[in-house]
Amino acid sequence: MNRREFLSRTAVFLLGSFFGFNPFSKSQASDTLEPASNTQPRIALIIDDIGANLSGLTPFLDLGIAMTFAVLPRLSKSQEAAGIIHGEGHEIMLHQPMEPSDPCLDPGPGALYVGYGSNKIVRIMEENISQIPHVTGVNNHMGSRFTTCQEEISDTLHVVKDRGLFFVDSLTTNRSMAYKTAKHLHLPATARDFFLDHISEEAAILRQLHHLKRYSLKHGHAVGIGHPFPETVKAIRTFLARNKEPDIAWVPISSLIKPT
Repeated sequence: MNRREFLSRTAVFLLGSFFGFNPFSKSQASDTLEPASNTQPRIALIIDDIGANLSGLTPFLDLGIAMTFAVLPRLSKSQEAAGIIHGEGHEIMLHQPMEPSDPCLDPGPGALYVGYGSNKIVRIMEENISQIPHVTGVNNHMGSRFTTCQEEISDTLHVVKDRGLFFVDSLTTNRSMAYKTAKHLHLPATARDFFLDHISEEAAILRQLHHLKRYSLKHGHAVGIGHPFPETVKAIRTFLARNKEPDIAWVPISSLIKPT
């Protein structure tokens, strides 16, 4: 999801930003850099939109916590970024572009659109997966239209399952059928709980991180999605500096996904 799509939905998310709930929230959720205890709340951070350059990636790799990076296909630095991320010991997902509700928004190369037949969806997905080395899972980039269409999302998730991957529903719309369809297919899956940076200001992102932590303390785990913005990495760095006590564990997203 890009900045423009975030801004188009800011009014929807603003209430959640200030009061700590998420109108599109759903999470059902094992390897980590440091193993978490069974009772320690766990947080998985996913950083989307990796692949256009390396400059936005590097600061996140320096944070010193387990993270998952979702790499867009067919961009100039997609493969190189995936190699660097893997070399640093982090988890990699394919950030699969899907059609948004706003026709003015371009999801980028390798996107899936409503109306594509099964064979075309399979071909695009296979090509995108094969282009990103070390992929363990898939989540959607945009997709506020595509994820509401049962037939197309089912065809997509069949490929994910056939490749032995897991799926994370980014929940770019509360009408998404992706998570429900994944569970129907017995595909290991979960969904995000909070977007961190729909308002790309450090103070707002920091508030979202605190909401994420409180959610994890209440439910045992939480999934947050951010983007390679300077404000996002600054907010995470500040949050880590202010929360040095090990009351939560930072884990890759796969550790929150139960096998079917």
